[in-house]
Parts: sequence; C-alpha cells; structure tokens
Amino acid sequence: MIEMTPGAVTLQTLETLYRSDTPVRLDPAARSAVEAAARMVAEAAAGDAPVYGINTGFGKLASTRIAPEDTATLQRNLILSHCCGVGDPLPADRTRLMMALKLLSMGRGASGVRWAVIAQIEAMLARGVIPVVPSQGSVGASGDLAPLAHMAAVMIGEGEATYDGARMPGARALELAGLEPIVLGPKEGLGLINGTQFSTACALAGLFDAWRLAEASIVVAALTTDAIMGSTAPLIADIHALRGHAGQIDVAREMRAIMSGSEIRESHRDGDSRVQDPYCIRCQPQVLGAALDVLRMAAATLEIEANAVTDNPLVLVEAGKIVSGGNFHAEYVGFAADQIALAVAEIGAIAQRRVALMVDPSLSFDLPPFLTPDPGLNSGFMIAEVTTAALMSENKHLANPCVTDSTPTSANQEDHVSMAAHGALRLGRMNANLSVILGVELLCAAQGVEARAPLVTSDRLTDVLQALRAEIPPLAEDRYLAPEIEAASAMIRSGDIARAAGTEVAR
Repeated sequence: MIEMTPGAVTLQTLETLYRSDTPVRLDPAARSAVEAAARMVAEAAAGDAPVYGINTGFGKLASTRIAPEDTATLQRNLILSHCCGVGDPLPADRTRLMMALKLLSMGRGASGVRWAVIAQIEAMLARGVIPVVPSQGSVGASGDLAPLAHMAAVMIGEGEATYDGARMPGARALELAGLEPIVLGPKEGLGLINGTQFSTACALAGLFDAWRLAEASIVVAALTTDAIMGSTAPLIADIHALRGHAGQIDVAREMRAIMSGSEIRESHRDGDSRVQDPYCIRCQPQVLGAALDVLRMAAATLEIEANAVTDNPLVLVEAGKIVSGGNFHAEYVGFAADQIALAVAEIGAIAQRRVALMVDPSLSFDLPPFLTPDPGLNSGFMIAEVTTAALMSENKHLANPCVTDSTPTSANQEDHVSMAAHGALRLGRMNANLSVILGVELLCAAQGVEARAPLVTSDRLTDVLQALRAEIPPLAEDRYLAPEIEAASAMIRSGDIARAAGTEVAR
C-alpha cells in the first residue's frame, strides 16, 4: 500500500504507481480539510445565493438555478452527459495513475467533495475496478471533461470497467468487487470531471518512458561509437565543463565510463586517418544532454501539476469563500508534453543517423555493407535502417506543438483551450517509435562490435552484448527480423539494456 500526502507526492512515487498495481490511499490526516470543504458546499447548496456548479447549471448554463432537491440529479446528469469519449481505451496503467492524481487533487481540501468520494476511488484501485476510459475527446480545458466523466461513471454504477481481466458494465464490476455505487452530492460530479488528471497522467507516463529510453540511448550510443571505431576525444570532461549544461556533462561522463577499457577504442587511438567523426558521433553529449535537460524541465512542471488542485469552483475554507477560477486549464501540461515530444524526436533523430552510419560501408570504417558477412546474397540490416527512418520521420511530425492549436468550444465560453490531452496522448506512440529505433541501433551496434573481433569492447558494453545475445543471436544470414526487432525494442523499453550497462542518470 502506498500512502500519499496531498501536495507532497514525488515523481518517484508516481512512477511506482504507474509501473505497478500497488494499492494507494490518501494520508488519513487529509480528511479533516476535505470534510470542512464539503460542509461549506452543502451549506451553499441549501442557500439562496447562486454558486456556480453547486446550485446552478454548467458552462453557458451557469445562470440557470437548480433547486436544492435536484442537486443529486444535477451531478448525475453532469457525469452521464459528459461521457462522450471515443477511441481506444486508455491503457490501465495510465488510468490507475489518473485515478491516483484525482485523489491527490481532491485530497487538498479545496474541491468540496465528501471523503466518501475519495474512499470510492481508493476502493476501486485496491480491488482492481479500472474504468474503461476512451482516449479521445478532451481539449484540455475546462479540464479533461470527457475522460474523467467515464471514470466517474463507474463510481456511480454506470459506464464500463475491467475487473479480473474482463470488460463489463461498471455496475457489475462494482458488484463483483463488493462495492456499491456512490450517490453524488453537491459539486461532487463537477469535482470529479474538472481537472487535468487525464492529460497529466498521460504526460507523466510519457515522461517516465522517455527517461528510460534516454538512459538506454546513452548505452546504445556508446556501443555504436565503438562499432564504427569512433573517437572518444569529444567526450573529454573539459569540453563539456566549458559549456556548463548539466545534461551534456552527464551524458559525456556516462559515455566515458561505459566505454572505459575498450580494446576497440585503444586499437585506433593513434594513427587513425580520420580527423573528425560525423556529428551523430561527435555531438552525442550535446544532443542527448539537451534532451535530458528538457525532460528535467518537463518533470519539474509535471510534479507540481500532479500535486495541484485543478477543478472549479474552488472552496477556500479559511477565507470562507467558494470562487470560480481557471486551474482546470492544462496549459502547463500542454507545454510539458510538447517539451517531452521534442526530446523524444531528437533522441530518435540522432539515433537514426547512427544506424545509417553503421550500415553504409563508405562511412562505417570497414564494417561490412549493411552489417552482413555476405553482402549481395544477403541484405542484412538494409531495411531495418529504412524502418528507423520511417519512424524517425513519423516522430518529427508528431513532435509539432499541440499547445498552440487552440479552438473555441462550449458556445465560446471555453474560447481558449490547451490541447494538452492531444499533446500528452501522442507521447505513447512516439516512445514506442523511439524504442524501435533504439532497438534496431542496438542490433546493428552489437553486430558491428562483434565484427571487430578479436578486439573486444569494454566490460560494461560486453555485459550489454551478453544480455542481448541471450535473447537474439548474431545475424549470419538473412532471416525473419521483425520478431527480433520487437524483442530488442522490448529490452530497451523495459530498462534491461540500461541495467545491463549499470547506467542510471540522476533526474
């Protein structure tokens, strides 16, 4: 069980939640603040003064008053009317993370929901009731309305959920898990569907996966550098200290350590006719380091957002006020997602050039054409390189900014939106593409290093080769490569390659 303190949860904890199905709950100390806000909402709902979303309609219908006896119906109707999502279901790991983020937001005691609403989400997570949340339909303001409505629908016995591996009606999933549907009180439906938790969960998942891929790219880049007998002079610490960027310094330091002791490197330190390597070898710390620092900036934003209150209106208990604001606008998440996308695209762009370098006999410093021992009869990694080019190009298109693409919605009441959901959702596809690019580079670099025998690479890169060859043999002659590309990509995604090299870069 992971216990979360609202306002103080770290990225490390959130990644643990993302990568496991560990049950989660809020620190019980948060309950008093939550219930105090709920009491204020109950008083407002029974009063005569109009308070948005509590005794009024929503959006353009905010001027319509709702009678106290109709508030429960108002909240239920809100959930059902907003269940308009389409597209493939959000993966369960992201849905769980989204639910945990909603707990954190409501746990700050400014949403006005009862503790029973929080307990319902905690119980669903603990017992494996995972709402089916369509992945399309949010523009990132006023919050992720449609996706969060699909989550809330299961809480009230509507919608669909998965339970024990099966997809079923939400009411049935609750029943099998020994839970009852909850009846929503004043503002509770609005508190559930207002907020950035869908966008933030997808952006966090994109960040966590991108960081793993970035670490793997450092390892694979070092293996490629040895495969093409590249120089390690551009990794000298003094070069990077003179520029001063942390990411650049980190990448150069790690690459030096990974390649230390390589016989291949020592064999051409003197007498090499090449003066300089291409940029994809010489500028690796500058490119990968910049990507790391961009990911770090996005991480700082997303950690704040994960702990934020992002629904509307907000209950300011100490001030005795319930006020409308705009914390549901996901501009911060949209910018962070766009930053992550740029980093992912650039990691893939330079990796693809390293693949192209290795398969080209005019550039690879005496490696066999397309890394096959018998070129002509065999094509080796010729088309695997083409696949990396296709995926690199796709990621370039996907990396175009989403946050600048606003469009008015809701009868122009919501006339500027963040598109953070688009920006965050596309990160899953981009990371999948990058893992394949790096997987192909891993296969090519391993083939290239082995072609340098009897010279051997460093101890840490030898460990990487052993891990790879336990799953995928060298390519002696042409064979069906698709499953091997997927297997290598899976080793990249899982972190196995970075772990084999002992690589872990501080965030």
